Amino acid sequence: MIDLHLHTYYSDGTMSPEELVRLAKRSGIETIAITDHDGMDGLDEGAEAGESQGVHVIPGIELSTEDETGTYMHILGYCFDRKNEELKREVENIRRKRIERNERLLAALREIGCKLSKEDLQLRKGQDYVGKPTFALALMRKGYVSSPKEAFKEGHFMRSDTVRSVHREKISAKRAIELIRGAGGIPVLAHPMKISHLIKNEGDDFFGALDNQLAKLKSWGLMGMECYYSGHQPEDTKQLVKMAKKHDLIVTAGSDFHGEEYDENITIGGFAVDADFDENRMKSEIHSIFCKKMI
Repeated sequence: MIDLHLHTYYSDGTMSPEELVRLAKRSGIETIAITDHDGMDGLDEGAEAGESQGVHVIPGIELSTEDETGTYMHILGYCFDRKNEELKREVENIRRKRIERNERLLAALREIGCKLSKEDLQLRKGQDYVGKPTFALALMRKGYVSSPKEAFKEGHFMRSDTVRSVHREKISAKRAIELIRGAGGIPVLAHPMKISHLIKNEGDDFFGALDNQLAKLKSWGLMGMECYYSGHQPEDTKQLVKMAKKHDLIVTAGSDFHGEEYDENITIGGFAVDADFDENRMKSEIHSIFCKKMI
């Protein structure tokens, strides 16, 4: 089994890289990718744990981006040079902007009656990353919600108008792709069905809009698309695989697992598959392409 979209506590996951690798081993997952948001701190630990456990760990990252139209999307990067100075500088800049955003989020939550402090957001010793899922976990631990998912329900807490008005400046999708390619990596569009701003009006042709978006991203250097994903329905996955082939993109699969405490319904290796899912072919393609990048 393979899972190329996993988070550790170096971003908004709840497990250490070693714990994640051990869980993959117990779950029969042979190949994983650690794709923490806007950071690479857990990659060395993950690689060491993978070597000791016999799990192939692919280095990755997940960047929050938008294009010139304001369409918000996540770009995954794999097998890049972690020492690339341009990529490292951009990641540091993104982290600084996130810290500034988090200050405003705390103030917005206090405005709607949630008395969270910076200390409440420190979920482990040495933590230096705080994302929106971190806020959701903190809200749960303080008793405001029964689960992190509840914090993101429409009109609730993290989805209230006051909190949603707080934005963070995002890197452009074109820039993200260029950075990953410039560091020798493979840029992949994450969970395309979650690109909610791709269409403007209900009833618009989502897949038609996505087709145009993929053509643009491909022209910028996109190399793959996450077609198999925990939140995708089988019928959507089938359409996505066809589109990936049309645009000559690598087909990838990932659960977006953050830890059982965050969402008990998402498990490592847990993504919807269809009758056409060929795990052996995917593993062969991923290994042949990704491993060449790692040599």
